[in-house]
Amino acid sequence: MRKMRSFKSWHIEELKDAEKAKVYLEVALEEHQKDGDAEAFLLALRDVAEARGGLGKLAKETGLNRSNIYKALAEEGRPHFQTVEKILQGLGYRLSVEALPLETVSG
Repeated sequence: MRKMRSFKSWHIEELKDAEKAKVYLEVALEEHQKDGDAEAFLLALRDVAEARGGLGKLAKETGLNRSNIYKALAEEGRPHFQTVEKILQGLGYRLSVEALPLETVSG
């Protein structure tokens, strides 16, 4: 009989790939820009952090307190911009600016 693993364990394993994690974060950020709900982006950050060794490892890499990272990435979290920036850097990413399509800006 074939042993099945959970979606969560498969998902975290997939996010160990830096490019897959990058795309996941980009999609989550795009969704936030559409609906204004930061929850999906915070979940994506938590998932990528878990794939990269967990919040404890992230805390060591960023110099942030593990408890504060946990609170910032919680569903009801409202992290400061600097916290998100440090978390992204600790995960090996950075924020960037991308031009919107012209019809989005003028329409």
